[in-house]
Amino acid sequence: MRALMRAGVLGLLVALLLGGCGGAGVRLGSGKATPPPGMDRDELLTSIAACHLRRVVQNNDRGATDAVVIAAIERYGFDVEEMVDRANALTVAASDSATGGSLRRLAANACEKLATLTGTTPSLVRFDRTGKVGNTWVVVNGEIDEGFADDVIEKLRREKAVGLLINSPGGSLYEARRLGRYLRQNGLRVGVSGVCTSACVDVLAGGIERYVTRDAKLGIHQSKVPKYLSSHEGGQLSVVAAALYLREMGVDDAVALAAASVPNDSMYWISPDEALETGLATKLVDSL
Repeated sequence: MRALMRAGVLGLLVALLLGGCGGAGVRLGSGKATPPPGMDRDELLTSIAACHLRRVVQNNDRGATDAVVIAAIERYGFDVEEMVDRANALTVAASDSATGGSLRRLAANACEKLATLTGTTPSLVRFDRTGKVGNTWVVVNGEIDEGFADDVIEKLRREKAVGLLINSPGGSLYEARRLGRYLRQNGLRVGVSGVCTSACVDVLAGGIERYVTRDAKLGIHQSKVPKYLSSHEGGQLSVVAAALYLREMGVDDAVALAAASVPNDSMYWISPDEALETGLATKLVDSL
């Protein structure tokens, strides 16, 4: 993403997104790339605007957009102002009962579609009031207990964060997966520098990008069977639910099978190489 963050692109986006429209007709990129078969430039512009609008609405923040929006504007040579105008038009159309449903469906997968076209990871980008790219990460330590997801989500939104650094011994799978899905849907990153075990691994899996330091400790084991289920029935349901969640997050569901083979009072430590091979980590870093 950093390769795309050139001063000209960012300067125009900041001016138009935070300061209102002005300087019409400024075109970015070579404009040589043609839309894929079956998609014309107008349809592509709508997808770019829908992705941008999705991030703005999710975060209630005019300074929010997505890395794929920046990549697509540059690759296909669109005017930044026309993208903003299209986003404004979509906002009006979304309030119309006749068109609102289809536009919301378009926005739901627009960033992912642009990711395929540009080869860029769909991830949240924020600009602060001075026009700088925001790089705030929320740090969370401790057990994942009831209300954990809501508390972390509220903090991420309040602090206008682009990522979450978590170190936790685990806890509630429900809270971990709820937070993980929020992180993925909102294009937020996750990093681990210390110990992340059990349900914490599910939070890590939710990150759109997943950074793990080389000396971090990632651990998995069997989930506890709920009291209202038999040990056999609960074990089967737990493994299936874990595998489906990891598959949803693009992580090899073999991680869930490996966890199922480790007693709840023991721990299997995932090596850095295994974290990369399974997709649990997208990048190993020296520090966070």
